[in-house]
Amino acid sequence: MASIDKKYVRQEVDRVKADFDKLCESGKVSAEIKILFSSMFMIMNLILSIFMEKTTRKNSKNSSIPPSQSEPDTSTAYNTKSHSKGKNENDVLASNSKTTETTFTEIVENCNCCGQDLTLIEPHAHERRTKIDIVFEKVVTHVDAQIKACPHCKNETKAPFPKDMHGPLQYGNGMKAYTINLAFCQMISLSRVQKLLKAMIGQSISQASILKYIWTLHNALENWESDAIKEILTAPAINTDETGFNVKSKNHSGKHWIHIYCANDITLKFLHKSRGKAAINDIGIIPKYGGTIIHDCWASYFSYENNADALCGSHTLRDLVFIEESNNYKWSIDMQDLLKETCHKVSSSKLKKLSVREFRKVQKRYKKILEEGKNQMPKIPIKTNGKRGRMAKSDAHNLLERLEKYQKAVLLFAEDADVSFTNNRAERDFRMAKVKQKVSGCFRTDKFAHAYCRITSYIQTMANKGINPLIAIEMALTNSI
Repeated sequence: MASIDKKYVRQEVDRVKADFDKLCESGKVSAEIKILFSSMFMIMNLILSIFMEKTTRKNSKNSSIPPSQSEPDTSTAYNTKSHSKGKNENDVLASNSKTTETTFTEIVENCNCCGQDLTLIEPHAHERRTKIDIVFEKVVTHVDAQIKACPHCKNETKAPFPKDMHGPLQYGNGMKAYTINLAFCQMISLSRVQKLLKAMIGQSISQASILKYIWTLHNALENWESDAIKEILTAPAINTDETGFNVKSKNHSGKHWIHIYCANDITLKFLHKSRGKAAINDIGIIPKYGGTIIHDCWASYFSYENNADALCGSHTLRDLVFIEESNNYKWSIDMQDLLKETCHKVSSSKLKKLSVREFRKVQKRYKKILEEGKNQMPKIPIKTNGKRGRMAKSDAHNLLERLEKYQKAVLLFAEDADVSFTNNRAERDFRMAKVKQKVSGCFRTDKFAHAYCRITSYIQTMANKGINPLIAIEMALTNSI
């Protein structure tokens, strides 16, 4: 499509409108023609507004900027920041790790300058250099159970094996934890996990065994998930979001949805075939929750009257930037300035909220911008009786109506210290799920897609607490969470 000068087109339309108004004021235009041309100008401005939006190219700044590029959100007293690179981990080592430390001393025998023999001279100082390397050690433990024949009744008795040795060959929790870490945290395919383990221990573990380890961990985390749900229900605010996820098919025919709920250090993910209210009811967190839900204005969240709603400021700002770039409405620029200034004030304050007086000023300015926006926007034709369907509206019209309808939800971050300005916490916690889908394309079964959600929820939660994923997995397998 050929490029156009948006500013010039808008100026030309305004110039023609101004010339027509002058003709009307001078009485050179009849009442009938005035009504006709006024209606035409109204329709022309509406079509022009929509055309400007359609010809404006969307990018990361005016549509869906990656959460990783967003500035940290410090607008809430509650710590809703997701540690994308992981919280500083503690120094606890995995239980199956072993450190062998050896010190060697290099002896000075002769002087480098004159050649004098220094063998009997005591050193007055040392300089140390260190080399750290990894040597993979396979620890094989054989247990031989005695079998004895009773001389009295001739019956054979076998000594009991340890409880963790159920068959002729099994692998320890350290091996299981490392295998699950490779598959879920490092997102290595099962075939590559097999090859890596064979290179380390000289034995090939079947994919069925690897999947069995994953399902064992999934079952082991059932109580943890229940406790995490109870804890998240007590949080004053929750970040929520949903994203598409393919199961059984790489195309949309197998599309499921991952629903995420975040608060404090807790991250919970659930898989469902639906995105809307049916999924929210089945998951059961929001229907029981009585705090504030921070989301991106998905309609299903507004169905629950027991919750307060807060809208993501990042989404709102991106929509406003798009309106500015497409039609250059002044009200969109003013609204951006208001939201940014308010967020800065909230982030800079100790209480993480505005005073009552400051908040009222923001509300007053907010309403004034909305009124100015209504005057700047092209009028929408009145719908004729009997006509079906909705009247055409531009994105700018829809955004203005949304800002007016959900004013309290847009500004709640400035009034409530527990509410963040953005929903970036939830979007950041989604990131690895999207990477996983890019790597694998889809999950083959619902069963392991559900397992992925529960296990990665646990791993992300433990990472937020500063616990290494490998250690966290081993803790869950040994029931020491």
